[in-house]
Amino acid sequence: MSRIVLFHSAYGLRPAVHAAAERLRADGHEVTVPDLYDGRGTESIEEGMEIKDEIGADELIRRAVRVAAGLGPGLVYAGFSLGASIAQNAAFADSSAAGLLMFHGTSDLREDAATEVPVQLHVAEPDPFETEDWLGTWYLGMRRAGADVEIHRYHGAGHLFTDPDLPDYDREAASRAWAIASDFLSEIDSAAAAAAAND
Repeated sequence: MSRIVLFHSAYGLRPAVHAAAERLRADGHEVTVPDLYDGRGTESIEEGMEIKDEIGADELIRRAVRVAAGLGPGLVYAGFSLGASIAQNAAFADSSAAGLLMFHGTSDLREDAATEVPVQLHVAEPDPFETEDWLGTWYLGMRRAGADVEIHRYHGAGHLFTDPDLPDYDREAASRAWAIASDFLSEIDSAAAAAAAND
């Protein structure tokens, strides 16, 4: 069983995020879903980005790190789009992070970034927010930082293809992404169990 902290996208804490958390709980994981927007949400990506800008990216990351700090060590950080970016930053700030599961988004890396966590990214192909050139740069940066990285691409899917209430939704891509993510979390659990047995 993984302990997962799951961050919402720029739309706010949508029903799809709660549904994702329930899916993960059904697999036996413990999931915390912070509301980084303090109850605000929107059906428009433009309004969502306005809320994000109003709060500020640094403050959103501070909120995420505060939540994670109260959950103890060994967390898997996960998120959707903006939430994946926040998860990445929070995971790099946590030396005890067990994994990083990212849907639809990434973040810049500092030159001195360092982590050995396993990382899995699920992203549309093409994705206007995650271009080919950027993903190549991101992948090389993550590898340079020490992360073990997998990128899974979903041709023809929309940006937020796991959210059934948005036009981007792609049932087949979402199903495949969740199956791959489930295996990823099982591998993290197995590695944690093996490490505990060797202590």
